Amino acid sequence: MPHETPFQTAEPFLPKHISLLALQKASRACRGCDLYKRGTQTVFSEGAREARIMFVGEQPGDKEDKAGHPFVGPAGGMLDKALEKAGIDRSQVYVTNAVKHFKWEPRGKRRLHSKPNAREVAACKPWLKAEVDAIQPDVIVALGATAAQAIFGRKFRVTKHRGEPIADSFWAPCVMATVHPSSLLRAPDEAARHAAITAFEKDMRAVKKQLDHIKPHAKSRHSPADA
Repeated sequence: MPHETPFQTAEPFLPKHISLLALQKASRACRGCDLYKRGTQTVFSEGAREARIMFVGEQPGDKEDKAGHPFVGPAGGMLDKALEKAGIDRSQVYVTNAVKHFKWEPRGKRRLHSKPNAREVAACKPWLKAEVDAIQPDVIVALGATAAQAIFGRKFRVTKHRGEPIADSFWAPCVMATVHPSSLLRAPDEAARHAAITAFEKDMRAVKKQLDHIKPHAKSRHSPADA
């Protein structure tokens, strides 16, 4: 009979008192799903407590897993460039992932990304809710289908709603979705890559527009822990 983790969610591993430092420390011991056995380490979020924007990706990649920091690989570089072009101050940005451990499959000496399944995403969701509760961002941007479905539900389609501002009283005053910046790196040719980057930069300008229209750190909403 295959081994199963005794926990079905990360909930038991959350600290009693929620703060970014407490969450970061507690996340290192998370055994909410079996991915902790595969990843080198927990890759938690990074950014200022006063950050107005939270970007949520899928999971750490190979470089992030080794470094212990989110969005430090090529996809993170693409995100940083798009933010700069859109006029978004990087110091106002908080980055995290829907899943905190790197899920991968061996290909020779390489470790190739493997998409986390619905149970793994659900198991890690308490961390994401606690991060939102601690940061109280004005805008949350889901990067890619996994992050978007963790926030909006499994029926949500990024291709249909990318760049659209969505009011959500539980998560943030404004929640949006776009593609993951790693998808820009997988474009089949230069023309396709240019089109993908242009569309991504347009979405970042839409994020900036919403940020400019929202009073900083509006607090008139319920905690996402109640969602």
